[in-house]
Amino acid sequence: HVQLVESGGGSVQAGGSLTVSCVASGYRVKSGCMGYFRRRPGKEREVVAATGPSNTWYADYVKGRFTLSKDGDKDTQYLQMNSLKPEDTAMYYCVADPHGCDYFPSPRSFRYWSQGTQVTVS
Repeated sequence: HVQLVESGGGSVQAGGSLTVSCVASGYRVKSGCMGYFRRRPGKEREVVAATGPSNTWYADYVKGRFTLSKDGDKDTQYLQMNSLKPEDTAMYYCVADPHGCDYFPSPRSFRYWSQGTQVTVS
């Protein structure tokens, strides 16, 4: 049974930084595909970043500002968010699926989702 527990959201001023963490159980963090999606107010879910055994994607709107990393020994994924903008305000979801990175990440590619954490930039 795969479980993703996310933490680290909050409120920050524009230009600030936040890191969200996702602890996985029942899933091979080191070798499996994981990533983040977000849902902004009134919008559909959109990919933020995803990384698998041989591919890493960053959405254009976060490239150069956000960094996705994994610590296999701690079964934890991190999303470091720098230079945050008000338009980054969203609920952020940690996702995992062994085949999620086979193609360009889409919500349907991931079976496992965290409960989400709110990030608010003002």
